Amino acid sequence: MRHTEPPSPSLCSQSPMFLIGRDSEGHWVVRDLQGLRGGLFVDRTKALKFALFENGNRPQAVIMVPGILELGLSAEPRRPAKTAARTSATPQPSVAAVAA
Repeated sequence: MRHTEPPSPSLCSQSPMFLIGRDSEGHWVVRDLQGLRGGLFVDRTKALKFALFENGNRPQAVIMVPGILELGLSAEPRRPAKTAARTSATPQPSVAAVAA
């Protein structure tokens, strides 16, 4: 019988959470919460295998989504609501130094 140690807390906190579900066309979708990694898969087994591989084999960090889950393909990762609100605000003018 082989004994293994539980993962360290620092490793667990760095492992991403993944969502697994189906898109509006019935494809299996996997994506992380930050929108940095993901893909479309032919079946649930392949989707789960990808998510587990990407998060260090942590099934507790995989969430099955009961509704529609779309794979957003954007150039920028998803931002939390607070960060997005701050970045969309009107920029403050900067003070320029005047050379004499």
